[in-house]
Amino acid sequence: MKIPCSKLQGIFDRKEVCHFQIRSLTPQQAAGLALAFAVQCRAKASLGERKILNMPSITPGSILVHFLPTLGFVLAIVLLSHILRQRRSPASTLAWLLAIIVIPYVGVPLYLLLGGRKMARQSGAKRQLALSGSNNPSDLLQHAGTSAGPLGSSTAPLFDENRIVLLTSGEQAFIETLQLINRAADHICLATFILGKDDTGRAIVAALADQAAQGVLVHLLLDALGSYRVKGRFLAPLTKAGGHVAFFMPMLHLPFRGRANLRNHRKMIMADGHAALVGGMNLGVEYMGPTTDPERWRDLAARIEGTAIRHLYDIFRSDWEFAAHQSLPASIAAPALTSGESLGGLRVMASGPDCPLDTIREAIIAAVFQAQERIWIVTPYFVPDEVLIEALCMAARRGIDLRVIVPERSNHRLADLARSSYLSMLQEAGASIRLFQPTMLHAKAVLFDHSLAIVGSANMDMRSLLLNYEVALSIPDPEVVAELETWMQALMSDCVPRTPQGRHPLSTWEGIGRLFAPLL
Repeated sequence: MKIPCSKLQGIFDRKEVCHFQIRSLTPQQAAGLALAFAVQCRAKASLGERKILNMPSITPGSILVHFLPTLGFVLAIVLLSHILRQRRSPASTLAWLLAIIVIPYVGVPLYLLLGGRKMARQSGAKRQLALSGSNNPSDLLQHAGTSAGPLGSSTAPLFDENRIVLLTSGEQAFIETLQLINRAADHICLATFILGKDDTGRAIVAALADQAAQGVLVHLLLDALGSYRVKGRFLAPLTKAGGHVAFFMPMLHLPFRGRANLRNHRKMIMADGHAALVGGMNLGVEYMGPTTDPERWRDLAARIEGTAIRHLYDIFRSDWEFAAHQSLPASIAAPALTSGESLGGLRVMASGPDCPLDTIREAIIAAVFQAQERIWIVTPYFVPDEVLIEALCMAARRGIDLRVIVPERSNHRLADLARSSYLSMLQEAGASIRLFQPTMLHAKAVLFDHSLAIVGSANMDMRSLLLNYEVALSIPDPEVVAELETWMQALMSDCVPRTPQGRHPLSTWEGIGRLFAPLL
């Protein structure tokens, strides 16, 4: 039986072609069916339609829709294996595992950007610090003067013959910063997490530009995340004058190896090797300025002179060469002081992904166990790891005068939520928690007994102690400790005691904050 071509076309349009028994078709019927199929295709193509027999077309979008879930699944499996093989705290490991398993479309990209900690390969590319003293945490307490004696038997030298001046106000720090820059005759090395795009930042860039124009070698190192708002136009006066600027660790950097989470939080200013500033102050109006501002954050820095500056320069040089791929002189002259003024010893502690040990954290934990009378802590964020919080709780339970001073409300709400349960643990152990009310408290300092102080850029949280590049001074000088004690007592006069929360289950938000504390 012959079927007219027009009838075949109708059958095709009504999608009845599937009912034909292909093997029973005569050659004429098959040819007619093929012709109808060709006519149908030509007609639909002429109308711009992209479907044939209701089959979706293959487009870049459809490929991505099918390819991305498969890629995400493979990456999740690889990352889970990577996380389990890393030396992380159980809390950090569990937090990342949950993020990748429960919300893979968020967890996988975040881990690629933020998941790194110790960078074995990058550390190999970064010049190792050639330190004049010891960076061993047990050695950092040598000569601390505690009744328990030093924890190590190392004879690594302390940097003696240094003059240390605490800068406890933003006005004082601003004046010292500009004086340090303006008095430089040979070189200026400046590293900061945040360079404010404001009057304070502009004044510092202008001072650096003036010195560069006079032939002083200026190197400005900025963290790419902390100073993300700073662009070429803002820095143009300095670069046009011959100054050098580098950004540490760009946020988006191929290949992604978790490096975006590893920020350079170190804050150092050095001029000619004769003086340096170290501490927690960034270069912005919130931290420092020429006039008194009641809204300015309370912060702390130290001005040092003496041989310890050689160590600071070595840290800056390692960071600069890694970020800028430019060499700096191997050393600088930092003459020992010989005046009759009171001189003290100190050690410089570097900590971060480029260090094999978490030096600042381990030094703090060692000092906590060694303390006999008191431990006073000032920090803007309090999110310690499990080892540190247990060490502090044990110190409080054995009768140590443990006081923690934090802002009543910091500039990071999530950090405030995360800290709540940790502060409650300390209160239950017998510690005193003071909430600073007038403004944001951004200082970082710890006192141990009457003989040791630690001042620097590191907060008392997991990010600073386990992730960031940080620098701190270990100061076993009773006079500096006494001065720092007076400053802390002044802070406490503007504090209110934290109301004990009692033994009750955490709120939902506190639980969420604690769960993600290792990621903060």
